[in-house]
Amino acid sequence: MDRFFRLKELGTNVRTEIMAGLTTFMTMAYILAVNPMILGNAGMDVTGVFLATALSAGIFTIAMGIFVNFPVALAPGMGLNAYFASVILASAATDTPITPAMGLTAVFISGIIFIILTITQIRQMLIDAVPDSLKHAITVGIGLFITVIGMKGSGLMTINVESFTDITAGAFTPVTGNETVIGLGSFTDATMIFTIVALLITAILMVLKVPGAILWGMLATTLLAIVTGNVDAGASLSGAQWMPDFGTMHFADFDFAGVMEVGLVTVILTFTFVEMFDTFGTLVGTATRAGIMKDKVEGKKRVGKAMFVDAIGVSGGAVLGTSTVTAFVESSSGIAQGGRTGLTAVTTGICFLLSIFIAPLVMLVPGSATSAALIIVGVLMMQSVKEIDFSDMVYAIPAFFIIAFMPFSYSIANGISFGIVFYVVLATVANLAKKGQYKVHWLMWVLAVLIIYRYVFMGGE
Repeated sequence: MDRFFRLKELGTNVRTEIMAGLTTFMTMAYILAVNPMILGNAGMDVTGVFLATALSAGIFTIAMGIFVNFPVALAPGMGLNAYFASVILASAATDTPITPAMGLTAVFISGIIFIILTITQIRQMLIDAVPDSLKHAITVGIGLFITVIGMKGSGLMTINVESFTDITAGAFTPVTGNETVIGLGSFTDATMIFTIVALLITAILMVLKVPGAILWGMLATTLLAIVTGNVDAGASLSGAQWMPDFGTMHFADFDFAGVMEVGLVTVILTFTFVEMFDTFGTLVGTATRAGIMKDKVEGKKRVGKAMFVDAIGVSGGAVLGTSTVTAFVESSSGIAQGGRTGLTAVTTGICFLLSIFIAPLVMLVPGSATSAALIIVGVLMMQSVKEIDFSDMVYAIPAFFIIAFMPFSYSIANGISFGIVFYVVLATVANLAKKGQYKVHWLMWVLAVLIIYRYVFMGGE
């Protein structure tokens, strides 16, 4: 195992990797409950989607660990699954309704496109094309992004929808009192209280340099929630369904003819566009955090292989019956615990496969535990901010936009898009004004044009 995963060479050991893998799984386990709920609303069988979620996450995460030796896990992506469901639901009242089978076909086709882009090395070129400061900004932006996910899920952060509506309508007036757009949650909310407790436990363990602090914090919070009655373990386990029914899966449920009839080209391109930037951001961000990018040649090679596994996962997930499978930003939690090799991913993948039979136990972990873990990981990923050259505005402004737009627009792709366009424009202007010689890779020009086209002519959809 040491030779296969290069444990000593990469400065880790079996115990650390397994702990990291368990941490990643527990941080990601919410997808087992959330994905079936979202796709179930679009008319898909909930049990079938649960099995597809667990199987796709398990199979392709293990593949990432074995074939790439990369500590990153894959699963059906949040945001892309919501888009998948919204496309189906929005078409229900039209003359050309889109069925779940058509949606899965669109995902499958986008995966084929990714495989082609990866084989032709186009996706890998992004590693050379994007400046280092922007790569570090991606890591920081993802850290803030998952912090927002954690704060939103825990109730620590509240959003005043009416204030946003007023702003959109152009009738926003200065607010007074507690009428803020984004605010702090209520201290009467049990989830919020338990999240704060989980943050305290985990933070203390990290200060004391306890190995596996994030995982132990999650386990302690789960136990505390059960003891205090906030999680009813007895009720959850007594009527639980332990044996899977594979007959409910939407296995290879494709409708190519239907896709051609309703014209899902825009949907396919959207899946492709968002997944490309989301995956690039996640892989580069987590690889940087894991120290893989220190050796640029080796790092680029491993990220390139990871992109290929990710591309296969997109189409493979569609075959199993779920929306786009992608590299999960929550993998950062395992990396923060010391995960550096594919053994971390293999451990996570095995846990996903086992969850098919122990789903009731997985569901016992409260949202407060996973939310606290995500917030703590955000702290760790902020460390990359010191690598950004904020003294040079050509790098500073695009880097800041990447960092700001990811959490505030709730999209990794949006942050990277704004960063790329602004860097291309600012670097070009500086070069023309002879204010420096900045490298602008030809691929950055191509991406900038595609980004502008997407947001201007496709409405950002």
